[in-house]
Amino acid sequence: MVSPPLGAAAVAARTGLRVGPAPSPLMGSQGRSGPPGNGGPGEGEGGEARKLQEGRVARGKRRKGKGKGKARAGQGGRGSGAEGKPGPQTAKEAAGPGAEAGARACPREEAEGGGSVEEGARGIIKGDEGSAGAGKEAQGREYRKKEAWRVRARRREGARPGRAQRQGGQAWADIPGTGLAMAAEAGEEEEEAARESAARPAAGPALWRLPEELLLLICSYLDMRALGRLAQVCRWLRRFTSCDLLWRRIARASLNSGFTRLGTDLMTSVPVKERVKVSQNWRLGRCREAILLKWRCSQMPWMQLEDNSLYISQANFILAYQFRPDGASLNRRPLGVFAGHDEDVCHFVLANSHIISAGGDGKIGVHKIHSTFTVKYSAHEQEVNCVDCKGGIIVSGSRDRTAKVWPLASGRLGQCLHTIQTEDRVWSIAISPLLSSFVTGTACCGHFSPLRIWDLNSGQLMTHLGSDFPPGAGVLDVMYESPFTLLSCGYDTYVRYWDLRTSVRKCVMEWEEPHDSTLYCLQTDGNHLLATGSSYYGVVRLWDRRQRACLHAFPLTSTPLSSPVYCLRLTTKHLYAALSYNLHVLDFQNP
Repeated sequence: MVSPPLGAAAVAARTGLRVGPAPSPLMGSQGRSGPPGNGGPGEGEGGEARKLQEGRVARGKRRKGKGKGKARAGQGGRGSGAEGKPGPQTAKEAAGPGAEAGARACPREEAEGGGSVEEGARGIIKGDEGSAGAGKEAQGREYRKKEAWRVRARRREGARPGRAQRQGGQAWADIPGTGLAMAAEAGEEEEEAARESAARPAAGPALWRLPEELLLLICSYLDMRALGRLAQVCRWLRRFTSCDLLWRRIARASLNSGFTRLGTDLMTSVPVKERVKVSQNWRLGRCREAILLKWRCSQMPWMQLEDNSLYISQANFILAYQFRPDGASLNRRPLGVFAGHDEDVCHFVLANSHIISAGGDGKIGVHKIHSTFTVKYSAHEQEVNCVDCKGGIIVSGSRDRTAKVWPLASGRLGQCLHTIQTEDRVWSIAISPLLSSFVTGTACCGHFSPLRIWDLNSGQLMTHLGSDFPPGAGVLDVMYESPFTLLSCGYDTYVRYWDLRTSVRKCVMEWEEPHDSTLYCLQTDGNHLLATGSSYYGVVRLWDRRQRACLHAFPLTSTPLSSPVYCLRLTTKHLYAALSYNLHVLDFQNP
């Protein structure tokens, strides 16, 4: 290849352009194929280069928005074949082979041409400047698009509007000439985001853009673990998966979640998802044990729960305590003390803002909870072991082998409506939710069945339950779960579940105490959970009624202080057990 003339090299050095390898020669660039011109042998070569350059300039002008960035043609030189394409080019490449050959063939023409190579180089510089400006504009537009997308994404993800606006404004302020326009656009986008649903993301998988009713239907097929993982995806899904409708089906299949067997929600104030979390601790037996109250002498306490208060009997008193917010501790000072019996309180219930108590002195006491009103009247010849009250009717059972019906009306207190000869000691009693009958649990010494149902209005025997009880299989606790179902436990170490709609001769299901201990009390959540208290070592057992075996056992006393569990009460978070010397709590919320 022939080296470039001195004039081109000098111009390239003055303009700061690098000299690179020359492109492939075009047809006629050496003057052999082109027709002769007016200026000598080199004119054909320069004319051909000029025609090629003019064609390129015309094509560049037709391109919208890019004509300023293309090269400008040289105006008077034979070798002015510069092309101002974006990107680095050398003067030798821009001038072209035609200019190089013309300079060699006719130096005088180069001088007469008024520095055509220099003008071509200047065209290259201007073209480079134009292309650089166009490139900066394109980069700015791309940067603005990306930054606007980032700002919108942050807003849709729930970021604070003020912070997102400041960050977006700062990002746009870095780009010249976009202040007012970008501020107006940001304001419009913020208003649009405010109008959108605060919970629903605008971007993401198409599944989340479905109607909420359809999403609820889809998510209703997920189990507890899948819903928990779905809540970790984003904030919107965490709020969406906290809906009670999604967890209701799972809660009804869980232990002690506040739902009855018929689907009634007993704890509407607590989110269902939180109750399902705590129910897993019940299923796994995870809890923290603590002692709420202690007393010096051995007693047979009974207790009841109402809202955030605990009522417990100690000797011949009934004390009311208020729970602290955690539910696992009590205020040491009692809210009220209810007295009136000469001997220990054996049993009591809460009904219509009254406390109905049964004492060892054979008397029944009626106490007003929020006042000092107390009425006590003689009911039985011996100690009253059990009492129940519903619908303004009181029923009581005694060691004197009788059960009696009393009115709760203030003008008729102490007037016995019916006296029923049970011919056996009565240990437990319960009124049906329909207020049409009541059941008594006796010692099973004189009859083949300790469970008998009596008409509440007439006092006549309606039926007896079961026929395979061994002698002495007394029933110590009985409770109605629904108008047609009830549970019983006692000396025969069995928990029995009865359904009056199927058969009264045989129980539907039964659970046996593994250590052959007497069961003093039972409690249920109305659905799947069953808790029992044993006679030795204060053992509290949890049962899943869908299984035969015991789930968990919690011994609350050691060998020197062995005591029965006389009474059990439970909530969705805690279980309370009353023993001879103290009151225990099992905290399943904070194990």
